[in-house]
Amino acid sequence: MICRKLKKKPLSLTNDGTLCVFFVGVGSAFSKTNYQTNLLIIKGDDHVMIDCGTRAPQALFKLGVPVTAVRHWLITHSHADHIGGLEEIMLMGRYVVRKKPTIVINQAFQNLLWDMSLRGGSAYNEERAGNILTFTDMWDVIRPQWLQGYPRETHEANVGSINLKLFRTMHIPEQSDSWQSSFWSCGVIIDDRVMFTSDTRYDPELLVTFNEKFHIEMIFHDCQFFTGGVHAGIDELAQLPQELKRKMLLTHYGDNWQEKLDRVTSDGFAGLAKQWHYYFF
Repeated sequence: MICRKLKKKPLSLTNDGTLCVFFVGVGSAFSKTNYQTNLLIIKGDDHVMIDCGTRAPQALFKLGVPVTAVRHWLITHSHADHIGGLEEIMLMGRYVVRKKPTIVINQAFQNLLWDMSLRGGSAYNEERAGNILTFTDMWDVIRPQWLQGYPRETHEANVGSINLKLFRTMHIPEQSDSWQSSFWSCGVIIDDRVMFTSDTRYDPELLVTFNEKFHIEMIFHDCQFFTGGVHAGIDELAQLPQELKRKMLLTHYGDNWQEKLDRVTSDGFAGLAKQWHYYFF
């Protein structure tokens, strides 16, 4: 893996065909010094943006990328730092460029995302013969396929040359004791090489089983600098085998991250994921 800082704007959504992950943001939901943890996968002429938080359109603007230029999306769960910018994406697509963006989403999460989060600001913008807008009026859908024989519920889809495997995670509520009893959320394995957990509590079984299956090259893992709540804490992650920690870059961290750099290194992690940096594989 090679890490390089963005040197020239606008950010390009194409490259020479190398698998690349670019962090539009690395911060927690309430970070004020970083944008929220949303990222772009870029490979040749193909791209996918994972999550679109409240501040994502602003971050893309600062990078010189109109939100309508991002054509393909994947959303991991329904918290605002992951979906808060989606209304802008939908309305800009329908009423400005008049072209629907594409989203990778299964039917179960589509129903939850539309009915519980997006419908109120979108469905009633038009009415024809008593019919209001639906999810598919706003989006072209890529429906991932369920994969059998995986350690947990996992779906697969391709966006051009980019392969995505969506695995269920254990995020909310805090009282759930498994991914099965958790509200719908997922992480992503990219081209069978790179794991992005998105938001998850401490779940060593997830990391061990998928690392054994794919021999993951790099893990971008959710981390907070205290224990408790609905995110993995650094004290918990420090208990993982060294083999996992040395290829783990921590994301979704708080504004006190500079105070924790020595701790991250001494615990054996690869480091913190860096905002506005490319990771080439």
